[in-house]
Amino acid sequence: MTSKERVQSVLAHEIPDLVPWGEWAIDFDTVEKIIGHQTYYRAKARSVMGFWEGRRDEVVQSWREDGIDFFRKMGNIDIINAAAMAASLAPPRDFDFEKPRKVDDNTWEFADGSVYKFSELTADLTKIHDPHVGEKQFSPEDFKQPPAIEPPDDSCFEVVDAFIEAFGQDRFIVGPSAGEVGIFLLGGSFEEGGGGFSYGLMQFLDNPDAVKAAVRYEVEKNNLLDRYYIRPGQDAIGWGQDFASTKGPFISPDMFREFALPAIKSRVGNIHDKFGLPVMKHACGNNNELMELFVEAGYDAYQSIQHSAHMDLARIKEDYDAHFVPWGGVSVELLVSGTSAEVRQEVRKALETYKPGGRYIFGSTHSIAVGTKYDNFMVMVEEFEKNRKY
Repeated sequence: MTSKERVQSVLAHEIPDLVPWGEWAIDFDTVEKIIGHQTYYRAKARSVMGFWEGRRDEVVQSWREDGIDFFRKMGNIDIINAAAMAASLAPPRDFDFEKPRKVDDNTWEFADGSVYKFSELTADLTKIHDPHVGEKQFSPEDFKQPPAIEPPDDSCFEVVDAFIEAFGQDRFIVGPSAGEVGIFLLGGSFEEGGGGFSYGLMQFLDNPDAVKAAVRYEVEKNNLLDRYYIRPGQDAIGWGQDFASTKGPFISPDMFREFALPAIKSRVGNIHDKFGLPVMKHACGNNNELMELFVEAGYDAYQSIQHSAHMDLARIKEDYDAHFVPWGGVSVELLVSGTSAEVRQEVRKALETYKPGGRYIFGSTHSIAVGTKYDNFMVMVEEFEKNRKY
């Protein structure tokens, strides 16, 4: 079987020759060990700062060439996610980036007062102050007009299209769509440090009619835009919005059913019905209370089943693999801070536990994240190869 056939057979409730392996993302420090030089591929902060400095083409070329080089060297990875941040959709070639003022070694401020800070732990930039949170009070009237559809510039897809051209014949390519509409934060964002996360969540209580109107508008817009964002040759759609912390969902299951589920079902239905593609869902955190809603949503695979957030992949596989394919098995925390012996043991246990009966994709419980020990990654690969055969 090819990698593509292997994953397709799992999605079709068939048992393949080997357990398929995929990662939602593989961050730059591991990629650099494999390709032998520095890269912008999955280097989120480095890429953003490159854009600020006017090096858009250099950054995007690195995403494309280094990503292709990496996956050629790692031929046993069956799933290539061409929908991950800093490895997929690119800014258009003629985009005019604003260069922020550098406040100190780790902090930058834009002309509008937005402040970003670099995190050493995640090698990412986070908005720590957003002066626009709560600036406008929305009403349902703001979303009455039909959405204006503007096709994206084709240069946005040069990385995705290059991955499809390089690997589309034999690898399973997860690609973009016009976007997920899940927990929609009206007037806010998922960057907690900027204040927008808390503000957006409060709108579900303080301004529910406007939230629902905004969600309907976003769904209509994205359903129309899918035809531009879904690329010929990709095998699935990848969505990566989180719905929970390690303690539980951001909103109650009842609120999720009221505010999020109809939008998700519409988006999934649009992709299934018009494009015939599966939807692969990445969601960190403790989503135990949302599992039945994931079934109703129609997701085809669920990735990032986080052990450290009290998610039990064995139970999820037993209860839900008739509905979606569980994808995970090796704790990202163990890859970062565990020993090689511990990683080897966890890989072996994962395959012994989840492989029987099929309907399983191997991978980490999140991604091959920044800080993963290279030796741990290579031990994971070695032990997986020893035990992946059905």
